[in-house]
Amino acid sequence: MTTQQRIQQIVSEHPVVLFMKGNAQFPQCGFSGRAVQILKACDVKNLFTVNVLEDNEIREGVKEFANWPTIPQLYIKGEFIGGSDIMMEMYENGELKQIIAELG
Repeated sequence: MTTQQRIQQIVSEHPVVLFMKGNAQFPQCGFSGRAVQILKACDVKNLFTVNVLEDNEIREGVKEFANWPTIPQLYIKGEFIGGSDIMMEMYENGELKQIIAELG
């Protein structure tokens, strides 16, 4: 399985996926930490995180997968949402909480 196929499988199998540095309990960069806090504030129950520091193929591959140069990256229902800045904007305008609420 290629790295791109692995990433596709991860985002297809889990409703909310955050590719990040570290994990939800121990984020290893400020942007990843902020992303986790935003998702907690949106009451995400089923957050699946992927620590890109543990897998360099995923770390580089996810940037290519979304054509997005930075980490963290959020996917909801297989769709790329954005990084921590976009997440913050969507959180502030209520859009992110609405998308997550629709997951049930």
